Amino acid sequence: MPELPEVETVREGLSRWVTGRRIAAVDVRHPRAVRRHLPGAEHFAAVLVGRTILAARRRGKYLWLPLDSGDAVVGHLGMSGQLLVRPTEAADEIHLRIRFTFDDGGTDLRFVDQRTFGGLAVSEGGATLPAEIAHIARDPMDPEFSDRDFVAAVRRRRTEVKRALLDQTLISGVGNIYADEALWRARLHGGRPTEALTGPAVIRLLGHVRDVLGEAIEQGGTSFDALYVNVNGESGYFDRELNVYGREGLPCRNCGTPIRREAFMNRSSFSCPRCQPRPRTVVRPAR
Repeated sequence: MPELPEVETVREGLSRWVTGRRIAAVDVRHPRAVRRHLPGAEHFAAVLVGRTILAARRRGKYLWLPLDSGDAVVGHLGMSGQLLVRPTEAADEIHLRIRFTFDDGGTDLRFVDQRTFGGLAVSEGGATLPAEIAHIARDPMDPEFSDRDFVAAVRRRRTEVKRALLDQTLISGVGNIYADEALWRARLHGGRPTEALTGPAVIRLLGHVRDVLGEAIEQGGTSFDALYVNVNGESGYFDRELNVYGREGLPCRNCGTPIRREAFMNRSSFSCPRCQPRPRTVVRPAR
């Protein structure tokens, strides 16, 4: 699943290539790609033709394109979604789901999605912030993100610190990969109870989250296969910099201890047994 750095890389590309362009036609090739647009594919296309894209914005792992109508196109990449800028004469991609053409005769914008878990929808009046994603917290790269509020919210929760990092109502954009990387840098096991963390410890962890996300953005995100690419179809390179994620059995770059893999929420967590010892206390749900 693309996380903040991957989605931000796509947003930057959209900002460069589609901002200021007027939509001439919308061709929906697969109904699942617009399943969140409840009026249906024909309505989706009809309300977009003639509209100009004003910007490309992001909240956590969601993208939206504000329009001159006051509406917005909201998108989520799912597990395999791609928003690609392509010459109009380029052959259709195998998994092309939606094609946008523009009245300037330039490149298309194409939504390609092999697994069809992602999708686009029009948010009525959503140019400033679509109502559909207003419940999602700001991400730590947002200038208006409140460190103080985050520390207080984390320490109030009776949960594990990794679960808190993945809670999109607390902090958005952080997924499994970057949570593991930040926890390794902070030398915290993901199972550490949040109520046991001090305020300075949470601030230190937040700093590592920002560092990891910032470095990943600089390298275009993390690509483990051909499914995640930027708008030009290029892969990111941060996978070369990963310290724990996907490195089971390889030596920790801090101490040389083999990296361990543990089951976590139907996924895997990676950590160093020496640098990130399991907590002695367990999380007790709030009464």
